[in-house]
Amino acid sequence: MKNISVIGAGTMGNGIAHVFAQNGYTVSLIDISSESLNKAIATITKNLDRMVKKEKISENNKNNTLANITTFTDLKTGVSNADLVVEAATENLDLKLNIFKQMDDFSPKDAILATNTSSISITQIAGVTSRPDKVIGMHFMNPVPIMKLVEIIRGYSTSDEVTQRIMDTSKALKKVPVEVNDYPGFVANRILMPMINEAIITLNEGVAGVEEIDTVMKLGMAHPMGPLQLADFIGLDVCLAIMNVLYEGLGNDKYAPCPLLVNMVNAGKKGVKTGEGFYDWTHGTKELIVADNFKK
Repeated sequence: MKNISVIGAGTMGNGIAHVFAQNGYTVSLIDISSESLNKAIATITKNLDRMVKKEKISENNKNNTLANITTFTDLKTGVSNADLVVEAATENLDLKLNIFKQMDDFSPKDAILATNTSSISITQIAGVTSRPDKVIGMHFMNPVPIMKLVEIIRGYSTSDEVTQRIMDTSKALKKVPVEVNDYPGFVANRILMPMINEAIITLNEGVAGVEEIDTVMKLGMAHPMGPLQLADFIGLDVCLAIMNVLYEGLGNDKYAPCPLLVNMVNAGKKGVKTGEGFYDWTHGTKELIVADNFKK
């Protein structure tokens, strides 16, 4: 595989494009918004500049990486020569199904179609294509250029050959692929999201405040950041979407999203992306929000 198309220029999409391009792949980065594409290239450039400053790569490596990326606002054109298409759009089932129909229609018939979904069924996504044997999950972790893990999720019909090719490709990116089966949330989010949800329930019930909950988990459990701060980074809307997938897919009340999480998303308090979640991010660094803001 040489030609990679990445659909979605957001945080995950630009990170995936960065990693492929840095490892010598030709990358087509696709988004309906020219503004989003420009922002993505600026982010990739900034991250590469940081790596040059730390002497992890050379200026020549940086320039070659950027030269490997071409942007497109037209999906049909962007996937026309792809060996592998990686969808990295918002965690919304209807949106992903629509994109996969187009990926199937417009990409070469032997191309592998991958999704970066963090919770949605690969089998369900594959069902809207004419090549379910070539559909697979590649769940990268954020930030993509730094985090080593890639969850490789097989759908019901994903072939052994396609799975092995994606495992090998992930290793070529200097990542550590782990194969998991197609169940709601897979492994990472089936474990992580209920923990975050429980932290929000703990806050909602008045057991402790935001900083206290995060401090307990950082100092007591050796987590690099607390679950509420992590939720802000992930995006509270994404956390809610994943909890809903778990709740609907597994049919167990223990996966029901906390009402406080629902209320915050409905109020537009989605974390870093909106400037406010459990912390205030409007100045680029976190500041504790007054506890009275968290209403049941």
